Amino acid sequence: MLFIFELMKNVVNARKLTIFIFTIFFVTFSSLFISYLEPDVFTTPFLGFWWVMTTMTTTGYGDLVPETVTGKLFAIFLYVFGVGLIGVVIGKIVESFGIYRKLKEEGKLSYKGKEHYVIVGWTEKSQNTIKELQLSKPDVNIVVIDSTRKAPFTPSTRLFYIQGDITEIETYEKANLTCAKAVLIFSPSGMIDKTAADGMILLITSSIKSFMRQKNQNVYTLVEIMKENHIENFKHLEVDEFVLAGEALSDLMARSAMFKGSSTLFMKLLSRKYDVSLWNIPKRESWVTYQDAFEDLKKKGAHLIADKDNFNIIKHLDENLPMDTNLYIICEEQVYNKVMDSMNEG
Repeated sequence: MLFIFELMKNVVNARKLTIFIFTIFFVTFSSLFISYLEPDVFTTPFLGFWWVMTTMTTTGYGDLVPETVTGKLFAIFLYVFGVGLIGVVIGKIVESFGIYRKLKEEGKLSYKGKEHYVIVGWTEKSQNTIKELQLSKPDVNIVVIDSTRKAPFTPSTRLFYIQGDITEIETYEKANLTCAKAVLIFSPSGMIDKTAADGMILLITSSIKSFMRQKNQNVYTLVEIMKENHIENFKHLEVDEFVLAGEALSDLMARSAMFKGSSTLFMKLLSRKYDVSLWNIPKRESWVTYQDAFEDLKKKGAHLIADKDNFNIIKHLDENLPMDTNLYIICEEQVYNKVMDSMNEG
């Protein structure tokens, strides 16, 4: 009996793989051995396996019972050692699940999926971007890279966390960056100095692009910057799109990741640096319906797109313009000036 307890002690302290291999060997041996001891009862090794498993798991159906003294002595040994062994195995399995969950929460596991979105930096803006991505595509897979020791969110099958230095190759490999659909790099939160924030982003972007060149891969890259004049510093990195920090950043980052090139379009509309921009104009007295405004503006070279937050003007062309109309058009600056001049003349 002391021998059995000593054996169980060694089993408990053994490595998981060793325990699993030993358990498979023990079950196989026991199934063959009981079939050898009692061939009349256990006519096939499978029946021996059935009896061994029901005994070790304490199920004990009683449909098969050893009849000889030797068989019964082996059954007693199986009760003592086998039940303990299966208990150790189950305990190790439960322990493995706990360790796996802990490692996942700490971001120490590698992501093996493909066509996912990689979010670099956990900030309020990146959180909102993740929400927008998940709303737009419920089946989207997202990997968040950050340096916090524990995931700042609850990891799930669709939302994965990687903990590590966001400038190191090992971190990118764990995030399976080469197989990602797009990588979104967010400016660090809590930094008052915009130049320092953009400097940090430049370092991160440079590290990611260097890693991609080493792997001979290219992943669509979107970068949040604080100051527009810093874009020149990123030119050698061949960044696909830049997004200026602002209220609409989260939605814009998400849309740009899904519809490549859209951030450039919005930046051109919102910036006065480009020929075509977004302009706000008042209602003209001669306009009765949206159709009147649409056609008049079209003749002048402007495109009417919205009234306040209503972008469905095309469906309401026959409706009268309300008193509080607040129209938005897309056109060149000279066309906008022409439109405003005509309104002043009228």
